[in-house]
Amino acid sequence: MERILYSFRYVSWIAIVCSLTGSLVMFFVGALKTYKAIGSIVFGRIPHESLIRLKKADVTTSYLIKSLDAFLIALVLLIFAYGVYGLFISKHSGIDESGTLKWISIPSLAHLKNTLAEVIIIILFVKFLEVALLNLKNLTWELFVLPGSILLLALSLKFLDLRAKDFSKD
Repeated sequence: MERILYSFRYVSWIAIVCSLTGSLVMFFVGALKTYKAIGSIVFGRIPHESLIRLKKADVTTSYLIKSLDAFLIALVLLIFAYGVYGLFISKHSGIDESGTLKWISIPSLAHLKNTLAEVIIIILFVKFLEVALLNLKNLTWELFVLPGSILLLALSLKFLDLRAKDFSKD
């Protein structure tokens, strides 16, 4: 029975392949947003009519923030794919002695959850900066719900202390 359950770990390839595909898509989206930022500052193109009221530099900043958001999501998906691979598929936890991919070592599920939660909080913060920039002249109190939520998420992550619960099987 244990052998059958052990063979089901290969189902995680679905999550790995889909996450890597999503990561590639988000890297492409980030590159496209960066291209639009360059186009707006160099050639004066305004790619979207909702941004017409902004100055060229603000449009560029908006697109660069959007590209940063896309790149962060791409990295989350990449980290997730590597983490799932390292936990369920790979027979080596450290890859090799040359240090390849040591920088993204995922020793446990708790560590992976903590890393993903931290990056999600960063993504939400970047999203808040984007919304605040677009509504700079029309700030309302509702806009501060997002940073309040980010603060509560960060505090809950701190209190969960998932890194302290890491029990690696070394």
